[in-house]
Amino acid sequence: MQKMASRLGVGVLILAALLGSATAQAGYGYAAEYGKIAPSPAAAPEGAPTGSPGYGGYPADNAAAPAAAPPQGGAPAETPVPPPAPTLRFGFYRRSCPPAEYLVKHAVANAIRNNPGIGAGLIRMAFHDCFVQGCDASILLDPTPANPRPEKVSGPNFPSMRGFDVIDAAKAALEKACPGVVSCADVVQFAARDAAFFLSDSRVSYKLPAGRFDGRVSLETDALNFLPPPSFNLSELVDSFKVKGLDIDDLVVLSGSHSVGRSHCSSFSDRVSTPPSDMDPGLATVLKGQCPANPNFTNDPTVAQDVITPNRLDSQYYKNVLRHKVLFKSDAALLTSRQTAREVANNAAVRGKWEHKFARAMVKMSLVEIKDATNGEIRNNCRVVN
Repeated sequence: MQKMASRLGVGVLILAALLGSATAQAGYGYAAEYGKIAPSPAAAPEGAPTGSPGYGGYPADNAAAPAAAPPQGGAPAETPVPPPAPTLRFGFYRRSCPPAEYLVKHAVANAIRNNPGIGAGLIRMAFHDCFVQGCDASILLDPTPANPRPEKVSGPNFPSMRGFDVIDAAKAALEKACPGVVSCADVVQFAARDAAFFLSDSRVSYKLPAGRFDGRVSLETDALNFLPPPSFNLSELVDSFKVKGLDIDDLVVLSGSHSVGRSHCSSFSDRVSTPPSDMDPGLATVLKGQCPANPNFTNDPTVAQDVITPNRLDSQYYKNVLRHKVLFKSDAALLTSRQTAREVANNAAVRGKWEHKFARAMVKMSLVEIKDATNGEIRNNCRVVN
C-alpha cells in the first residue's frame, strides 16, 4: 500500500509538471511514446511560448522565480547558486532549441512513472559523469574496438548504473526537433535535475546553466581512480571531492542522494558479515537475511538504501545516518568528525533545509571541468563520438 501511494504521488506530480496549463497541454499533443514527440524547433508549444512562466514546469529564463514559502526552521526561501562557467549560461537553448529542457523532462517523467528507481539512477549518473573527465557525458560512451574499456564498463558503473535508455530517448527526441544542437552532457545534467524534482515532490527545484560540450575520452581507469567507493573513510572522501573543486559541505549534502536508489550487497558485504559498531544491529540482521554471505557477479541482490522513504528524495537519509541505519562505510563516516556530524544533524532536524542545499550543490557539481568547443563536440549519438 505504501509503495502504491508513493507511486501515485509521483505520478500526480509528473502529470502536473508536464501538463502545465490546459492550453500548453493541447498545444503539445502528447504521443503515446516519448520518442515520437517532435515539436517544431522554431517555437515552443502553443500556449507556452519560449520564456513564458511555467514552460516545462520551470520559471521563465527571463523572469524572476516565484516566491517560495520559507521552509520550517528558518532555512532560506531561495537557493543561491554559483555563477556558471564562462561558456555556460542559463536559458542556453532558448533560441537554438526552445523545447530542449521540456523534451528531456518528458523522457524522465515517462521513465519515473514506470519505475521511480530510474530517477535515482539518473542522479547517480550525473555524479559519476562529473567526477570522471568532468561533466562531459563520457560515462555514456559504449565500448569500441579502439576503446574496449570505457567508464561505462568500470566496476563503479557496471552493471549497477541505470538510466542510459532515458538519455537515449531524450537525445532521440532532441535530434528530431533540433539536430546537432543539444549536447549529451547537458542532457545528463538536465535529466538529473528533473529526476530530483520529481522524486522530491518538487521540493528540489533549480535552474541549470547549459552549454556543455561532450568529451571524446572515456577510460575505465579514470572511473576507478576518481569515483569514491562506498568503503572510503571521511578523509578519503574529502580528498576525492577536493580534487573536483567540491568542499566538505558539498560532500555532506550530495551524500543525501542516498535517500533514493538501491545498492548491490557486494558494496557493503564486509559490514554485514562482521557488523561494525557503527551499524544498527537490527539493520545488520535484516541485511544478513537479504544478502548472500559472499555475493558475486551471478548472485548479488540489491536492497533499498532507505527503507523508510525508498522512492522519495528527502532528508530521511540524515536521520538514518544518526540512527546508524545506513549501508555504506562512507555514509557512517559522516559522523566521524564534529563538523560533518553537525551538518548531518542540521539536515535531519530542519525541514526543507537540505533540499535547498542539495539544489545548490547539484548546480555546483554540474560545473566541474566543463568542455568547450576546443576540446569537445556535440555528439549525434550519445553512445559514440562523432
